[in-house]
Amino acid sequence: MSHLKYYNYPGVGEKNKESFRYSQAVRVGDTIQCSGQEELIPAISTGGWDPSTGAFNTETNAQIDRAFANVDLALKTAGGKGWSQVFRVNSYHVPINNEALEAMKRNFAKWMPDHQPLYTCVGVTRLGADDMRVEIEVQAHDPEGARKAEEG
Repeated sequence: MSHLKYYNYPGVGEKNKESFRYSQAVRVGDTIQCSGQEELIPAISTGGWDPSTGAFNTETNAQIDRAFANVDLALKTAGGKGWSQVFRVNSYHVPINNEALEAMKRNFAKWMPDHQPLYTCVGVTRLGADDMRVEIEVQAHDPEGARKAEEG
C-alpha cells in the first residue's frame, strides 16, 4: 500500500518499526489511525518505562495515563492536532475493572474536554507483553492535515 503514509515517533516507535515491523500511525485520506498505544515511553521522555530494560510500570492508572500521552504523541507525529480530533477509541484491558474504567473516564475528560468519542472497551486475557495492562487505539479526523500532506 505505497499510497499510504506511515508514521513512527522517535525512540520506541522507531525501534518497534524495526523490531516488530509495524507502525504507530497511518494517514488514510483525512483520517489518522493509531496502533494500540500502551505505556511504552519514547527514549526522549523521562519516567515510567525504562528505555534500557523495557520494564513497564505495572500500576494500572500510570499505564493508562501514559497510553493517553502516547496516543497524543502518535497523532501529532502523523501531523494531527492530538486528542481534539479523535472520534473513535478502542481500549483493551487486563484486567478490566472499575479502576481501569475510572482511569479511562478521567483521561477522556482531561484529553477530550469538548467532545465524547465513540468508545469500545474490551477485557482480554493478555496483551503484547507480560506486564502490559492496557492498549488504546484511536481514529482521528484531520482534514487540514490531509490537505497539507497532499501539498507537501
